[in-house]
Amino acid sequence: MPPLNKKKPGKDNTLSPGFFRHLAIIIYDALLLLALLFLATALVLPLNHGEAFSSSQFFFPIYILTVSFLYYGWFWTHGGQTLGMKTWKVKIRSQNYQAVTWPLAFKRFILAIISWTCAGLGLLWKFVDKEQLTWHDKFSGTRLFFDRNND
Repeated sequence: MPPLNKKKPGKDNTLSPGFFRHLAIIIYDALLLLALLFLATALVLPLNHGEAFSSSQFFFPIYILTVSFLYYGWFWTHGGQTLGMKTWKVKIRSQNYQAVTWPLAFKRFILAIISWTCAGLGLLWKFVDKEQLTWHDKFSGTRLFFDRNND
């Protein structure tokens, strides 16, 4: 007879979620962020006389990056979960289980951009790393954990 206190697979909060769960979180949050970016663009479009932004206007990409950072940063620093993370029962914390601060969120955000611009190699690093950490986890001092309180 198996022991009664045996943990369910995927319920250990010391383990990093697998690649496909991580990918599902990314896709979910990307869809939500896309909707937010449409709204953010609609708010500033009148400032450009209703015309599309050109590549010579450096304000718009900075604005979009700022809105994106505020989306992730707010959720990471207020409860440790974006809506996608909450859906897939995952939380973000520092490597020593502390809440994520704004400077740590900024560091992770910038490192995630770098990680993705290298053809996604930073995310694929999960397959190589013994703790299943991505580049942005490893170098920002953060990591994803299963949320045991969200069962």
